[in-house]
Amino acid sequence: MTKATSSAPSQRMLRVGEQVRAAITQVLQRGEVRDPVIEKTVIAISEVRMSPDLKIATAYVSPLGVADHTGVIDALNRNAKYIRGRIGGQLRQMKYMPEVRFRDDTSFDNYQKIDQLLRSPEVSRDLGPASEDEE
Repeated sequence: MTKATSSAPSQRMLRVGEQVRAAITQVLQRGEVRDPVIEKTVIAISEVRMSPDLKIATAYVSPLGVADHTGVIDALNRNAKYIRGRIGGQLRQMKYMPEVRFRDDTSFDNYQKIDQLLRSPEVSRDLGPASEDEE
């Protein structure tokens, strides 16, 4: 009998992902990465998703105040091995140190699009109560 696999992450994957997120955040906040693109950019890490075997950590980042995120994401990926080495001390309980990959977090863009749709006259007319002037 085979076990049904779920696409949802396990509690362990979520817990380890949060530990990796906190560790990467500390490395970036301390300015330990000597890269001019990273040093001059405030970077928010919204989520770290772990692979089921906990060997790959995909960090979703949002560079704040930067129009084109590509340069920052590329700089982070160039320095991924160094960052992996710096987070090792905080994650020494792990059997394997995960490979770190950085991806652009587009969820904020999606939230903004949904918010704009909900505020559009067509949708708000359908969602909201009828006002007195629409009788």
